Amino acid sequence: MKSIVLSLSGLLIAGSLACPSLVSTAKAAAPAVPPQVAMINDSVEQVWRDFSIRPAAEADDATWCRRVYLDVIGRIPSFEELSEFMGDRDSNKRANLVDRLLNDDRYTEEYANHWSTVWTNLLIGRSGGTDRRDLTNRTGMQKYLRDSFAGNKTYDQLAYELVTAEGSTMPGNANFNGAVNFLVDKVNAEKGTLATSSVSRIFLGQQVQCTQCHNHPFNQWKQQKFWEFNAFFRQTRALRRFVDGTRDIESAELVSQDFAGEANDPEDALVFYELRNGLQKVAYPVFTDGTEIEKSGFVEDVNRREELGRLMLQSEYLDKMIVNRMWSMFLGYGFTRPIDDLGPHNPSSHPELLDNLGKEFRANSYDLKKLITWITLSRPYQLASTLSTSNEIDDPTIGESPKFSRFYLRQMSAEQLYASMVTASNAQSKGSYEQQEAERRRWLSQFVVAFGNDEGTETTTFNGSIPQALMLFNGDLTKNAISLEAGSFLDQLSQSGRSPKDRVTRLFLSGLARRPTKNEVSIASKLMVARKGDEPEMLQDIWWAILNSNEFIMQH
Repeated sequence: MKSIVLSLSGLLIAGSLACPSLVSTAKAAAPAVPPQVAMINDSVEQVWRDFSIRPAAEADDATWCRRVYLDVIGRIPSFEELSEFMGDRDSNKRANLVDRLLNDDRYTEEYANHWSTVWTNLLIGRSGGTDRRDLTNRTGMQKYLRDSFAGNKTYDQLAYELVTAEGSTMPGNANFNGAVNFLVDKVNAEKGTLATSSVSRIFLGQQVQCTQCHNHPFNQWKQQKFWEFNAFFRQTRALRRFVDGTRDIESAELVSQDFAGEANDPEDALVFYELRNGLQKVAYPVFTDGTEIEKSGFVEDVNRREELGRLMLQSEYLDKMIVNRMWSMFLGYGFTRPIDDLGPHNPSSHPELLDNLGKEFRANSYDLKKLITWITLSRPYQLASTLSTSNEIDDPTIGESPKFSRFYLRQMSAEQLYASMVTASNAQSKGSYEQQEAERRRWLSQFVVAFGNDEGTETTTFNGSIPQALMLFNGDLTKNAISLEAGSFLDQLSQSGRSPKDRVTRLFLSGLARRPTKNEVSIASKLMVARKGDEPEMLQDIWWAILNSNEFIMQH
């Protein structure tokens, strides 16, 4: 029996993505599209013509539905949601689904939770705020971001608040301001150099961290520019607040305070930095475009972070950076590699498109939901993930610049995988909310890889390690997902449908958004014989194989 289960799993892992979907594809009509979508299509299609590329065919409706649920709200659709979409005969149903996921009250909480998770990980890392010695309050960061995305706060306001915020890190405190959790652990140590590099990289696409000690050998960033940008953060301090009568840190507070400068003259609050030859030089706050502000270190004269926020909002790089980031989140690659390194030293694959999308985003009041709509309705996002002789040049994995002539396969994030397993089979851990969250965090921590560099960079990856494999094969989440207990997903499934084949089909649609192939149906029949007619156990074997397949954990 085990060999049959493993052969099914092997079939899923090795071949499913190449199998043509058996789900019917509704031919896309030609409804009116936003002009920004037409602009994206024209620009990308021109590159296809320039390189004599014929793009992949359009993805079928079920595949696209699974794709957009994952990207917009962070999980795959339930069987009922997929069925509803597949039964929709409206020629504009893809646009309608995007609008529903973004604007229907039923999805507001999931949308906000997903994007708050994405941005929490981006701003403070997956481990930020999890150590008792951290000044960062992870709950406070998530609350601020959840509220922001639930209210569709504009991106310019979000960026400005994160850079200029003052207040307490901890929810419940009188002066709580969750936005401070971005910088609170970055401003005290090493003269605020981590705040300098994080803000410039995340919001402006300027990789300045390696210019702290020397000029950059390949781009326009020089050591002087690093310390001029750093000077904006020198009025900022993180203050510890202790539990009464103890030395335990209860919370932290981010404040702006007068800066006397390193020459102890607040009227002329300069900073010193050292060249590689040992000479000392002076820097004042100057923005990346050369705009200077007052040199005073008195907050009442000039609040340097507020000035930085104001200057950031005037910069075209703020627009380009968020467009590049969001495009990469939906299409797998940005217009530059890395996505947060913009400038003439790192040419874009589609320079006009990046520039025009940035301008359109600004013109549309930095509305993130509009940007998501443009990307998800664009032609590149509609394509199948097929690599063929007609577009084989479009392979970024071998160093080619992306042409977006197909949808690039990528792994789900660990958070998406967790949410998708819960959705597919109601596999939520048992116990109180706190116990469930603790189990979720423990599960996610198995996939975090810390690189140990100056930026505290980390990522998630399914690298096939033994602990990861065992957790996916036999962990509590998987056990809950394949449980045959009364009321479980498989128990309810075994009592539905017209035949065993119908129930097997529902498993494949629930997990993979496609129907089983003939070979997979045949394996299910053999499993039924091996299980001596015990259908629930047969379904359990197949569901286990689906959840542990590469096809399930891939965004395709």
